[in-house]
Order: sequence, then structure tokens, then C-alpha cells
Amino acid sequence: MLKIGSHVSFSDKGLLNAAKEAVSYGSNTFMIYTGAPHNTRRKPIENQFLNEGREVMDKHGMDEIVVHAPYIVNLGSFKEDTYELAVRFLQEEMRRTDYLGVKNIVLHPGAYTEMDAAYGLTRIAQGLTEVLKGTADTGVSIALETMAGKGTEMGRTFEELALLIDNVENNDRLTICMDTCHIHDAGYDIVHEFDHVLEQFDKTVGLDRLAVIHLNDSKNPRGAAKDRHAPIGAGHIGFKAMQAIVHHEKLGHLPFILETPWIGKTDGKERPMYEVEIALLRGNVMDRFGAEFVEDVERIGHFFGQEGVHHRDYILSVWHELKNDPKAKKADKREPMERLYDRLEEAALFPELTEEEINQRLTAWLSGADLRAMTNA
Repeated sequence: MLKIGSHVSFSDKGLLNAAKEAVSYGSNTFMIYTGAPHNTRRKPIENQFLNEGREVMDKHGMDEIVVHAPYIVNLGSFKEDTYELAVRFLQEEMRRTDYLGVKNIVLHPGAYTEMDAAYGLTRIAQGLTEVLKGTADTGVSIALETMAGKGTEMGRTFEELALLIDNVENNDRLTICMDTCHIHDAGYDIVHEFDHVLEQFDKTVGLDRLAVIHLNDSKNPRGAAKDRHAPIGAGHIGFKAMQAIVHHEKLGHLPFILETPWIGKTDGKERPMYEVEIALLRGNVMDRFGAEFVEDVERIGHFFGQEGVHHRDYILSVWHELKNDPKAKKADKREPMERLYDRLEEAALFPELTEEEINQRLTAWLSGADLRAMTNA
């Protein structure tokens, strides 16, 4: 069965809270940080309601989850204190990951900051070698994430990742997390030539190292090197391409993790569209949300059809406008989904629905999928 879930919170009751949140989205896998992603403060992992969380996971068939390393880990830094903190803290995170019974921790490879790429490559390889050597007793693998290439971050190309792996001693515990937004923004054509992209990856790095896939649409055109995630179907990649990736015959054994942004106009009430995104990608929207939901989505299609609005054309045209027309961007900074939501609100199409419920239906419409013909996977 397709393993698909999202990033969830590990706060409050730890694994129990995370598992329950994942269940609420219809997930059968999920990804967590074992503490805040931007600092080193950590609660003892032993006190994070692990047994209770595992009970929920077992009940819902969650046999594989993923941990993400904190963003503050930068093995590419030339500053000794930053580098040493990165090594020490990553080793501790791997021990916490092992205690959870998780086999992969996702890591942004690192950035060379004021130095150069050659220095960054050597420094990161040195750090990975040291980290792996100090955690040999855990068996946890480091899943290096494919990056978009913004700033001085490393891991933009498959060749760079392969070179990095080759320079690490005893690299059997190095795997890869492929992020769809990142490789799109790095220049790989996953919309029209995903099979070719996979072939490139296999020849350069090896499909046997691929361990996790992050599912994110992109707010930017291919090759932009920006790393700005969009909800599924609301970006340049589009639902059709994302669906093909999720159901690709060579990837079916992997966990797919959504990191799409939270949306909403009411501060404090923003919500991710994880539940509907998962149902769309899995193909069980009718089962998950019911016939009335599908009828509402069809009503949205009829409404925008009368106004001459096509879901893909509209999304791409607004992103193009925001990127290439400074005057338009200054006059109207609203992103595509927000503009579409406002049009539905102005027309009072669903006065009885909450903002989240309208956005769920809007997300389903943006997929362009025939919801009645979908089959569960």
C-alpha cells in the first residue's frame, strides 16, 4: 500500500501527539523533528509518550516514519564552533532517532557560506565521516536531501551528491531524500521527463540509496533555485506530475512526505491541506470526504468555467505575473489560491463552509482530477 503522510508536530505529548495528528490526515507514515528545528533545546526522548504513540501507529499500519534533522546543523561551516556543534548535535539526534526505532534522518547537506564549493564538499564529507563513525552502534542512516541550490547550499545536483558520498568513509549509511520542489527548482524536468530524471539519478547516485521522497509543489519555474513550496496542484509542478511520481513503479516502496505550506487568511487558523492532498494522491477522495464534497468541487468547476478560468492556466499565469511584472506584484501580492478563494467568497458560493473547508475543495478542484473515477491506492 502507498506510504504517504506529512510533517507533523512532535510537541506536547511527543510521538503520541504526532501519530494522532498523522491519523487525522489519513496518513500511514509521517515525519517529525524530535524538537524545535531551529535550536538545540530537547526534552528527554524517553519521556515522549513513545509506547502510546506506537500503539496508535500499529493500529493504523504506520510501520515506517522519518525524522528530519534540525536546520541549524551545518557541516559545511568553516567556523570551528559551528562545525563542532553540528557534528555533536547531529550525533545526538541520530541517537534519539535510533531510540524511536526510525531508520532514516533527513539532513540538508550544508552550506559553504564565505568559502567555496570545493571547501564545502571537503568539509561536509569530513563531518559526515565523523558523525557516522560516532554513531556506528545506532544503524541509523543519514538521508541527504536534494537541494534547490539557493545561496551556497550544496546538494543541488545528483553529481554533487554522488561526489559528496564518494568522499565519505564507510558511506553505507548514507541515503538520499529526494524533494520534488527542490529538484524542480534545481533544474530537473520532473513534469515532462521524470523517467529520464530517475535514470540520471540511478546512474549517478543509485536508486538503491533513495530512501525518502518529500512531496512539494513549487511557486517558481524550473531552475529558479528558490525553494518555495506550494500546495499540491497550486504550483509549477502540478497535480498530474505529482500523482505520476507517487505511483511510479520504482518508488512504491518508499515513504512519501508532504511539506506543503499552511494556508489561510485568518491568523492562527491556518491549516495545511494535507488531508485532501493525501486523499487526492491516494485516489480515495470520495471515500474520505463523501459525495457532497465532490459535488461542491464540481460546482467550483462550473463556477470558474463560466468565468473562463482554467485551473492550470490560471495558476501558472498568476505565478508568472508575480515573478515578471513588478507593478502587478506591488498592486496585488495575493498568491493564486488566495485570489481564487476570494472569488468564491465574493460570489458567496459556500456561505455555510469554513475557510478550511473551502480551501480543501479548492485544492481538489486545482488537481483537475476526475474525483468520481479515482481508485484507491
